[in-house]
Amino acid sequence: MNIGDVYHGLEGIVAVIVLSAAGVPIGISLGSVALLGLYLIAGPTLALVSLRTLPYATASSYSLVIIPMFILMGLVASEAGMMTDLYESINRWLARFRGSLLMVTTVASAAFGAVSGSSIVNAAVFTRLALPEMVRLGYKPGVSAAAIASAGTLASLIPPSINFVIYAILTEESIGKLLMAGLFPGILTTLVYMLGIAACVRIFKDWAPKTTKSYSWREKFSSMRRLWPVLILSSIIIGGIYSGITPPSAAGGVGAIGAIFVVAVQRRLTWAMLWNSLKQTVEISALLAVILFGGLLFSRFLTISGFVTALVDWFNQAGLGTFHFMLMVILLFLVLGMFMDTMSMLVITIPILYPIVKAMGINGIWYAVIIVKLMEIAVVSPPVGLNLFTVMAATDQKITIGELYKGVLPFIIFDLFTIGLLFLFPAIATWLPDHMM
Repeated sequence: MNIGDVYHGLEGIVAVIVLSAAGVPIGISLGSVALLGLYLIAGPTLALVSLRTLPYATASSYSLVIIPMFILMGLVASEAGMMTDLYESINRWLARFRGSLLMVTTVASAAFGAVSGSSIVNAAVFTRLALPEMVRLGYKPGVSAAAIASAGTLASLIPPSINFVIYAILTEESIGKLLMAGLFPGILTTLVYMLGIAACVRIFKDWAPKTTKSYSWREKFSSMRRLWPVLILSSIIIGGIYSGITPPSAAGGVGAIGAIFVVAVQRRLTWAMLWNSLKQTVEISALLAVILFGGLLFSRFLTISGFVTALVDWFNQAGLGTFHFMLMVILLFLVLGMFMDTMSMLVITIPILYPIVKAMGINGIWYAVIIVKLMEIAVVSPPVGLNLFTVMAATDQKITIGELYKGVLPFIIFDLFTIGLLFLFPAIATWLPDHMM
């Protein structure tokens, strides 16, 4: 192992962390450090060629169009009030259980994740939709807010997941297989949350009041008429990709057009709503593009410097097994998740860890699911959990940050339990991608 190569890579990583901590956007930090490193190591020609060709080659890739289309689909569905319909329908089926609103939020967030792909959108909308009613009925405010923030993360796992698409672009794994790989783990996470909430509301009586409201079977079944927009859109995306009818790169466009069509049929489509959705799509996509370009440049810098090769050689010589390596990855992400946003974690760690994953023969699809699960934990991990601050910003309720931090801890434990199940039964993540048509 060349010590000089390791030092070059470590200097670059430290520089990115320092710039990010100083408030420089992560995409700019990654790109500027990468270009400076390429200039110092390989000269100005390679640095300039990388700057001119890499972003263009990535932006012109047909597969990248899936990201803005998924974003547009989620925004149109959200603006049209599909979340409200979904929430009210599921509430009629679960109302008789203690802690029902916590469970309803979890299931509704998972279901809407099948047309959204953004955990922040889910957390923000369900905060405005559910939190005031929870507090009014006597639910513990910190736990209620934490449940909404945690349930919002399900959109990062259940297809269409933007995190999986970015991971696929960074690693050249199959986008379709990665999207399908998140479906069963997403359902498993939802079930674990439901069982965990059911247990906790019985152990901790102050979490939720006793329920007194119930609905007739007629009311329950009549409410299911509100579910058809979400069922149609999720079927178009998941069914199209799994069956092979719709290529992953085209699924986003089909989903976006489908969302606009469904909203138009419901007579909820307005020019103002469509314009607002398009404008937000451009803003979010541009931000993600800068981060993606910076990450790809940084990946090239780590490769050219020899850091990645040296690190892979060290792991091979150390003789670490898969379990010990994955344990190190989990600990790394748990620590990073306390101080960094998920996209920063993804674009910084993938160039370093993914070559080691391939060298050790670890299934890349299963590994991606573990990483996205860890990213879910990161967005609700104190003190810099993005979903936690999203909930705080979206509510008018008086909830202290201490109450929120305390309330989210059980949900982090639920997520760690789910990761344990994925270790014991890897087929939960790999069976569906292996049987795609």
